[in-house]
Amino acid sequence: MSHTIVTEICEGIADCVNACPVACIHPGPGKNIKGTDWYWIDFNTCIDCGICIQVCPVENAILPEERPELQKTPS
Repeated sequence: MSHTIVTEICEGIADCVNACPVACIHPGPGKNIKGTDWYWIDFNTCIDCGICIQVCPVENAILPEERPELQKTPS
């Protein structure tokens, strides 16, 4: 099961992007409800390693489960 970046909590800090060993975290277009940049996890590529959660400084921005209803992806 992959992890989920909660779009409306993400603050676009992007520590997770460089930490991800499989490059499954991508920038989302535009801004989220908080007015910040945001990222999303490709569920098909994520290997469930949890490094993203470890490096993210924003509490509850990344969940250790697949929750597509909480993560926007580019259309």
